Amino acid sequence: GIKPFLTGRADYRVDSFEETPLLVAVLTYMGYGILTIFGYLRDFLRDWKLEKCHLAREREEQKDFVPLYQDFENFYTRNLYMRIRDNWNRPIRSVPGAKMDLVERVTPDYNWTFEHTGKVLKDVINMGSYNYLGFAENTGTCADTASECTEKYGVGVCSTRQELGNIDKHEELEKLAARFLGVESSMVFGMGFATNSMNIPALMEKGCLILSDELNHASLVLGARLSGATIRVFKHNNMQSLEKLLRDAMVHGQPRTHRPWKKILILVEGIYSMEGSIVRLPEIIALKKKYKAYLYLDEAHSIGALGPRGRGVVDYFGLDPCDVDIMMGTFTKSFGAAGGYIGGKKELVDYLRLHSHSAVYATSMSPPITQQIITSMKCIMGEDGTTLGQERLCQLSENTTYFRRRLHEMGFIIYGNNDSPVVPLMLYMPAKIGAFGREMLKRNIGTVVVGFPATPIIESRARFCVSAAHTREMLDTVKNVKYKTQSFTYFFNFQTSSKLYLLPLVGTFMQHLTSQQMFSNPKQQRRQKSVFLRFSYSFMNL
Repeated sequence: GIKPFLTGRADYRVDSFEETPLLVAVLTYMGYGILTIFGYLRDFLRDWKLEKCHLAREREEQKDFVPLYQDFENFYTRNLYMRIRDNWNRPIRSVPGAKMDLVERVTPDYNWTFEHTGKVLKDVINMGSYNYLGFAENTGTCADTASECTEKYGVGVCSTRQELGNIDKHEELEKLAARFLGVESSMVFGMGFATNSMNIPALMEKGCLILSDELNHASLVLGARLSGATIRVFKHNNMQSLEKLLRDAMVHGQPRTHRPWKKILILVEGIYSMEGSIVRLPEIIALKKKYKAYLYLDEAHSIGALGPRGRGVVDYFGLDPCDVDIMMGTFTKSFGAAGGYIGGKKELVDYLRLHSHSAVYATSMSPPITQQIITSMKCIMGEDGTTLGQERLCQLSENTTYFRRRLHEMGFIIYGNNDSPVVPLMLYMPAKIGAFGREMLKRNIGTVVVGFPATPIIESRARFCVSAAHTREMLDTVKNVKYKTQSFTYFFNFQTSSKLYLLPLVGTFMQHLTSQQMFSNPKQQRRQKSVFLRFSYSFMNL
């Protein structure tokens, strides 16, 4: 039969969140414990000037200053994050398409600074970019029209929309976006993060209540805090938890005075970018109608990536866009551009044009970016006279289904919905975060690894983003490489052997005895790795 993804008949209950095995959780905490013990030991050695590297200390001229960071944040950055910092902020020097070129770098001071070697890692398979529909490209219609727009309008507008920064391309995009979303009106902004953080305060104030999913993005959290409204958090995608908060809000009203809340706003996302889950939108809409609350839907990751027409989670469930009061999304993912939008009733958009900080003070969206969005959106809608947009939607669906199914069959623990192109693969142990990212890069695959505090302490993971630009051969290469590296990382099939539980803990211990922060010489690093591997294999043969 036809896939639910392509018909709008979504089975949104197919979410996988396998509970962390108890022994794995215990050993993960023990791993962090070892990290902490060695961290305090090294701080002690630094204080007595016995530590070889002193870069983690405060500068002499700032010793009498009040600490800029909290004690824990300072400690965590020095002793935990710096050990694996090389896995993030890697510079690229190509289009972030299905493949990309990475600039090789080395560190002379244990990951505090990096130096480029002059070498470029060519054709690295890109599994980290949010390039869902493959529009991040420098050839084709999108690139051509953006180039023409740059020649006519320049790169920047250098003013706000309310002054001299409103060009005809902005108005064209807003009318097109309104048609694409199926709403009365829309407004675009130059930055996706600010679309949330600057518009929510314009809508909510003291005396209002915000009900926020516990896994909402930082931009939603910041916007809610800046608004001054009361914030209450419900469990992720848990309708019983949300309804309890709604019922309590209706019954008890505001604290102390018990007056009715001025407004109640529910904040949710379409696809949750760390979990790969999809919002249970039909049930949320039913609750918001029942309790007369407003609904703010962030479709940053779902717009363009879900639904038979690529129009997000509303399209995915076959719902009426008018049931969502405030539709928000970004152009940074599926459209290969930048910025964000707010869509809804004309009265809402007109109000935001006058009161949103992002509209009044921020510089307008860049003209070539605006044109990139217009061209890619018309392609998705089929208004470019081709079927390329629909073909990309189908390809993304097929790639997502195939990649998730094959990982599951191979025994990996993955989170999220079967239709979500965001695929979190669980690593758990802290020692695996750096090891996994480095080993994959050695095999010419670029991945994103995530750990505490971005995730719960026992739920470290690698996050893969599937794209329509990926070929079946690329996906096979990635899954085969992960399978081949299993003997090094041991992040799957936790019931194979009891020794697999202990090896990551041993690995954490050995990494800190022979930490890369102790050795910057390549020969010493190779000797360190050799010692670690010999010890690991000897342990497995006990």
